[in-house]
Amino acid sequence: MIGSSELMDALKGIGLNLYERKLWAALLAKGTATAGELSGIANVPRSRTYDVLQTLADKGFVVIQTSKPLRYVAIPPAEALEKAKKRLREKFKEMEDKIDRLKGSALIKELNNLHGQGLKLVSLEEMTGALKGKYSVLQQMDSMFRNASSSINIVTTPAGLNDLFENHISILKKLNEKGVKIKIATKIDKRSSDAIKALSGIAEVRNITTDELPLSGRFYVVDGQQLMMGLSDPELVHSSQDMMFWTRSEHAAKNMIEPLFDLVWKKSKPVKK
Repeated sequence: MIGSSELMDALKGIGLNLYERKLWAALLAKGTATAGELSGIANVPRSRTYDVLQTLADKGFVVIQTSKPLRYVAIPPAEALEKAKKRLREKFKEMEDKIDRLKGSALIKELNNLHGQGLKLVSLEEMTGALKGKYSVLQQMDSMFRNASSSINIVTTPAGLNDLFENHISILKKLNEKGVKIKIATKIDKRSSDAIKALSGIAEVRNITTDELPLSGRFYVVDGQQLMMGLSDPELVHSSQDMMFWTRSEHAAKNMIEPLFDLVWKKSKPVKK
């Protein structure tokens, strides 16, 4: 195999599939080659080689020479990666513009009507699901916070507190200015000192002491109407394996988790600002 397994994993991490990784590595090793030559070197079916090489060219990794037969030229890896990054930025901006145009068009009314029709057929208790991966968790948390109108009650870990600081400080600050009451109970340690300092200005923060309450975990309750609860310890699993449970069940939020939060809150000690 051309290229170490570590290199192949790194290329997979930037979005290249198996055939793309093999063919690009083979081309880099040859400098210039035909599709047939690369197919043999990379052990990729010839019927797929042309399409994959065209995709690599579209992504900025390969230059195609219009000769007969077609030849493919390797450009310096750093230059290829920079071209690929530039193209991703352009595609992202293009997609962002399309989304903004859709949000600003009359079609958004149709989408809202469809959503409203769907909600009539579903009880809030059925709006429940599992979230996997840190990105999905942070996105759902952001959505919950943005819709808050009266209260946000949080029990979290030092790592979770840092996530609040790094990813949600802006929206929490705006909610505080609007009068939303934010309470955060957490275990205090040195890892979260900056987060505590920043969050204490916009929320009431309390320290969960192990002697008073041997509790470790994360849950978030918004307006007593929806909640998220951690199903894994993010310090023991990879961020892609982080799991949380989310529900719009007011019964679960208001009658089950908020009383638990109240108990934690009473047992916790205020943090000095």
